Amino acid sequence: MSVNSSVKEFILLGLTQDPRKQKEIFGVFLMFYLATLLGNFLIVVTIQRSRTLGSPMYFFLFYLSFADACFSTTTAPRLIVDAISQQKTISYNECMTQVFSSHFFGCMGIFVLILMAFDRYVAICKPLRYTTIMNRHVCAVLVILGWVGSCIHSSAQIFLALRLPFCGPNVIDHYFCDLQPLLKLACMDTYVINLLVVSNSRAICMVSFIILLISYVIILYSLRNYSAEGRRKALSTCTSHFIVVVLCFVPCIFIYTRPATTFPIDKVVAVFYTIGTPLLNPLIYTLRNAEVKNAMKKLWCSKV
Repeated sequence: MSVNSSVKEFILLGLTQDPRKQKEIFGVFLMFYLATLLGNFLIVVTIQRSRTLGSPMYFFLFYLSFADACFSTTTAPRLIVDAISQQKTISYNECMTQVFSSHFFGCMGIFVLILMAFDRYVAICKPLRYTTIMNRHVCAVLVILGWVGSCIHSSAQIFLALRLPFCGPNVIDHYFCDLQPLLKLACMDTYVINLLVVSNSRAICMVSFIILLISYVIILYSLRNYSAEGRRKALSTCTSHFIVVVLCFVPCIFIYTRPATTFPIDKVVAVFYTIGTPLLNPLIYTLRNAEVKNAMKKLWCSKV
């Protein structure tokens, strides 16, 4: 616990104070969360067990699904339990843990998306050297760098959060602990810390998004030399990835790249990227990918 803080717990207001709507939230988001875990679990196990999904693209998809499941788990269970709980409190230590874990797994998902874009760039722009460049060792090193980068980002966020003194009130107008709503409760001038928070998050979001956009411009430009069938297959794979990128980055940029101001729509946008995106990712990658669907049918039908 921060030595400057006299607050030992926070109260999370959640998405609504209406008892009837809270019951609806419990039912709807419980189904969403279970579907998220199931979808990502199926992808993780299928890629791990299937011999046909051994390419780097599926190696990275394995870690994206793992990060999505963990990211959703940092926020969804608290939202679900609080929807039917009388005491919507979270301890200071639990709150700080949630800040760290949500930024860690969220950042990991972003880095994996960049790795997937790099994989598609090499496959399309340098096809003859693809197996040499994207060998198993290189892929493993890239994922490890992603974990390290995520740890650095989330450590910076939690370091700033732990410096905030809280002396009351302790009511967070959100359904999970994040730095933006916590900054509003701090009993100090948060101007400098807010600049550091925004700079950190903005750097991750904007730089990553720009890298991804540039990579797709290069990929689309390179496809002009492909046959019609080659372009169709390449675009099919890249379209799935680009949809996920947009679903991930647009809400994140809206929330994390502006000063410490809050809007009523913030919680809705947060729901979309903390619960909606991890739920939609498995659907996008399975429904639009024949190899994943065939591998799932072969693996799970034989188990049944």
